[in-house]
Amino acid sequence: MNDADVSKQIQQMVRFIRQEAEEKANEISVSAEEEFNIEKLQLVEAEKKKIRQEYERKQKQVEVRKKIEYSMQLNASRIKVLQAQDDVVNSMKEAALKELLNVSRDHHVYKRLLKDLIVQSLLRLKEPAVLLRCREDDLKLVQSVLDSAAQEYSEKANVHSPEIIVDQKVYLPPASTHHNAHGPFCSGGVVLASRDGKIVCENTLDARLDVVFRKKLPEIRKLLCGQIAA
Repeated sequence: MNDADVSKQIQQMVRFIRQEAEEKANEISVSAEEEFNIEKLQLVEAEKKKIRQEYERKQKQVEVRKKIEYSMQLNASRIKVLQAQDDVVNSMKEAALKELLNVSRDHHVYKRLLKDLIVQSLLRLKEPAVLLRCREDDLKLVQSVLDSAAQEYSEKANVHSPEIIVDQKVYLPPASTHHNAHGPFCSGGVVLASRDGKIVCENTLDARLDVVFRKKLPEIRKLLCGQIAA
């Protein structure tokens, strides 16, 4: 084999090696690009997942805030309704208290009422001796009906006439006026107690009004709710 043949054979080998190298390089390049694309796709999907999760988290936060805001608004509305009801009830009670002041102005009617209140209190206490308190302005009216009240109680309870001691040292507060609007007041009536003070029957007009309002409050609120709903 001469030099030309050797050279030709070497060149063929070089071309073969180069071709193989190029093919291998192409394979590596294609494989690397595929791996890159796969990794890139995975990264993109991972980021998309993060974005979706973040969006869902924020959406949930928005929904929670909306529910909280709605609940707060609902509670605020309920409080306003209850406050409006309380205002109406209080205004009704204030109007009733003003009307109570007129009761004691008619002495004939008030005298009979005082007697009935004393008899009722005696029936509740069922004590042989009681202490009675009234307003200073009512003292004479109370003293004028004591005997008849004690007799009526005695007949109804079928017992001896009780001893009724009128407290002339400590009186019930006077009626409400502009001068004592914020102080204690009493629109009329009496308070009776056992001699030892352990049993007390508060039978003032104000106390009776409180009892009536407490009993009727559910009906009043129901009526007010119906009016508001209408």
